[in-house]
Amino acid sequence: MVLAGGRGTRLAQLTDWRAKPAVPFGAKFRIIDFTLSNCVNSGVRRIGICTQYKAQSLIRHVQRGWSFLAGQFDEFIELLPAQQRVTAEWYLGTADAIYQNLDILRRRDPEYVLVLAGDHVYKMDYARMLGEHVARQADLSIACLEVPLQQARALGVMTVDDNARVVAFHEKPSDPAPMPGRAGVALASMGVYVFNAAFLYEQVIRDADDANSSHDFGRDVIPWAVARGYRACAHRFADSCVNMARGVPYWRDVGTVDAYWEANLDLVQITPDLNLYDREWPIWTYQEQLPPAKFVFDDEGRRGIAIDSMVSGGDIISGSTVRRSLLFSNVHVHSYCTVEASVILPNVDIGRHCQIRRAVIDKHCRLAEGTRVGCDAAEDRRRFHVTEHGVTLVTPEMLGQQVHHLR
Repeated sequence: MVLAGGRGTRLAQLTDWRAKPAVPFGAKFRIIDFTLSNCVNSGVRRIGICTQYKAQSLIRHVQRGWSFLAGQFDEFIELLPAQQRVTAEWYLGTADAIYQNLDILRRRDPEYVLVLAGDHVYKMDYARMLGEHVARQADLSIACLEVPLQQARALGVMTVDDNARVVAFHEKPSDPAPMPGRAGVALASMGVYVFNAAFLYEQVIRDADDANSSHDFGRDVIPWAVARGYRACAHRFADSCVNMARGVPYWRDVGTVDAYWEANLDLVQITPDLNLYDREWPIWTYQEQLPPAKFVFDDEGRRGIAIDSMVSGGDIISGSTVRRSLLFSNVHVHSYCTVEASVILPNVDIGRHCQIRRAVIDKHCRLAEGTRVGCDAAEDRRRFHVTEHGVTLVTPEMLGQQVHHLR
């Protein structure tokens, strides 16, 4: 069960018209593709996706790109939008999203259920975690990784004993507890859980009956189970991470514009921490039918080139320079432009003589001739969204372009 209904408010206007799992990533993917690819590559091929907030972009992507599983072998990806199946309420939290689909789960009669956040970027073999869960005879297993204390404030933080048994769990604590002997590091939840099916049903029903609950796994269900001595075990992500770089497991929340920009820009390094070129653990996605990228003009001062960058199908770099940037599909950079350290989402048109630096340009933006982004922070703040670390986010609405309208 993939939980994909969240907005991701810290991504600012980037999620005004899409849920966080539907946000484009890595020049051609969506964030949810990483969780779904992990499932398929791990042999998990009966998948439900719980959607809620502005799900149309996500639904369209899944329908177009993830319809290849073999139904005749009972393989499927099923969309489970909030639809008031049980009460007159929409999904009230992550646990409630499972509760409202219990009849669908029961009909499939699984022995174990994976519950996965659909808004993180990582490569993981869930089969290894499931095998460990069974061997430990756990009721619940929680995938975890070590993170700096500052980062831990936005995650679930756990304390474990010498046998990897979870003895305390706190969701997004203001003062996270460090690991023993590791003053600056906490053990954090990845939002990846394995439940014994019967235990999961029991816990979400109990939680649904609790009027004081916020119906969230991290805030309510897991702390309740841990406090009452149920067998909750921690699974080290390092034991199931695929393609670790330099012995460090790769996992990114990309929950802020700064983190999103940085994780994308990391991919243009010579040897990035996230390996997108591994044919043994591919990241699947919707493959739009587009012509190859094209670079035109080779005159002094008007040369179409891209250096240390990723470009996609349908792109045209016309007499401009692109450095250390990612261009999604159907991006047209007209002549005499400079694009540096930027993430350009699909269907963007950049007019002549534009300068773009340290920016995220949202889908469908049309930048007029001579537009400057990332060159003058004070001017950018008057028109666009500038982050704490100086990354500028530009959306069509900020440019006065109404891509989404009713009248």
